[in-house]
Amino acid sequence: MRITGGQLSGRYTKCPEGIIRPAMDRMRESVFAVIGDLSGKSFLDLFSGSGTIAIEAVSRGAVRVALCEKDKIKIPTILENVSMTENDMGVKIQCHFMPVEYYIKRCKESFDYIFFDPPFPYKFHKELIESAFDNNMLAQGGIILVHRPEEHYMPDIIGGVHRIDKRIYGRSIVDFYS
Repeated sequence: MRITGGQLSGRYTKCPEGIIRPAMDRMRESVFAVIGDLSGKSFLDLFSGSGTIAIEAVSRGAVRVALCEKDKIKIPTILENVSMTENDMGVKIQCHFMPVEYYIKRCKESFDYIFFDPPFPYKFHKELIESAFDNNMLAQGGIILVHRPEEHYMPDIIGGVHRIDKRIYGRSIVDFYS
């Protein structure tokens, strides 16, 4: 997978073993174009897969980035992939290897951007957003992004956040909540 923008643009990340549905280059590039400049911002990549979304955030200026992935098979590849941000940019991505639901319950930090990219069969998008919001994980003025299949309905309002944008990429949708 190719990093689509920022200081690491054009670099490639490895795809880990196991089940993975990597976010398309076109979708990642478009989502980050909508977000805009991440200089000085914080970013959380949940259901990380390969770590590529977190790396894109660092490449585009985010200074505090964390990711969470529960699949232990992916750990070596994620660690290898994210090492490029520390080696080339001096930004270390915090890696958490546990179920996202558990991470959300114990997280004591807030983030400017939270990107949820669960497996497409996953059915608890709304509950995760509510849990993250209730746990004060979203910084004031922050945005939650949810990547989902088109057949999975998402309401306009979830807890304390409202959908402010929706982008369609084939059968994938990314919802933006603030």
